Amino acid sequence: MASTDTRQDTLKRLRGGTGKLSTAAITSLDTEYAWFRDLPAQERSWVGTVAQAGIDSFVQWYADPTRSYRGAAEVFSAAPPELTRSISLQHTLGIVRTVVQVVEDHCDEFAAPGGEQELREAILRYSREIAFSAAEVYARAAESRGAWDARIEALVVDALVRGEVDDDLPSRAAALGWKPGPTLVMVGLTHGTLGEVQSAELRRSIRRTANGALVGIHGDDLVIIARSDTDMDELTQQLLTNFGPGPVVVGPPAVTLVEVARATRAAFTGVLAAPAWALSPRPVKADDLLPERVLVGDSAAREKLIAVAYDPIVKASGALVDTVSTYLDCGRSLELASRLMFVHANTVRYRLKKVSELTGWNVLSTRDAHVLETAFALGRLRDSSHSAL
Repeated sequence: MASTDTRQDTLKRLRGGTGKLSTAAITSLDTEYAWFRDLPAQERSWVGTVAQAGIDSFVQWYADPTRSYRGAAEVFSAAPPELTRSISLQHTLGIVRTVVQVVEDHCDEFAAPGGEQELREAILRYSREIAFSAAEVYARAAESRGAWDARIEALVVDALVRGEVDDDLPSRAAALGWKPGPTLVMVGLTHGTLGEVQSAELRRSIRRTANGALVGIHGDDLVIIARSDTDMDELTQQLLTNFGPGPVVVGPPAVTLVEVARATRAAFTGVLAAPAWALSPRPVKADDLLPERVLVGDSAAREKLIAVAYDPIVKASGALVDTVSTYLDCGRSLELASRLMFVHANTVRYRLKKVSELTGWNVLSTRDAHVLETAFALGRLRDSSHSAL
């Protein structure tokens, strides 16, 4: 243990040499770390401020080791909070290590005769405390960012579920890492009511599969919005395991945020409508549930069903309209339809094939016939209301 006089002499030398130590620390950082050399001038100055504060903090602590120790919180208060976003914890520990090494390398210069060993031991104790403290600073910053991101994410997903894309939504989504591009939307149920810990684990599980995915948990409803350039069918199957029992609906393809909002609304109403189709697959596409979505009051589904399954046939020719109408109205019988229309059954079959090529729905299929039957009923009601006006 060094004498009081030796300690005071060492302290005086340290106080007089803080400027030299700071300069040596910055020079060492510039020599050893490429990430420091690549930092913009402002961030470099912040790091320099932290290095200086670290040396000053050590000197103050050395003057009175029994004083209340604030560690990295004290050191980092000299720089803006943005510093924790500019450099990683690993880089921060590199700064601490460099500062400690510089002070240690100058022990013989600043320690009073006979006080070298005590100064080295003091440096080691201080470096341990400051390293643990730095980790705590970053943990708090990460927790704060996580809580803020969670609030922003909830706002974004809620807006997309409601279909409300205002001027602020793109910037909020961008802050969460979302950018325009192929986006997968999936909606289904969770595995029952989730607590805070279970919800957090579910989000981590989803993001391990789809990095940066937006996740909304609304009671028992789970919404996943994943921007990805990978195969969407494969991603869908990978994410499917995160949903609980019941229907899982995939929204239409989306690229822009407006399209994502439409896809989210479609998927949400699809979950409500899916039970009406007993044989619906899992997952099922929202566009494959257009008739069922109409039943639950989805006006967008009604308009789309008419646009893709009725209007193209009407515009094509009167013969196709009459053929489909007759075939559906007479119980989907080729023979009966051909007799009522006074044409051969092969003619009816040929026209129905043209309808399939035109719309993508095969009228001879039970499910597709149901889709077209609903579309024709809606189309006739629309045309009737227009003619009445």
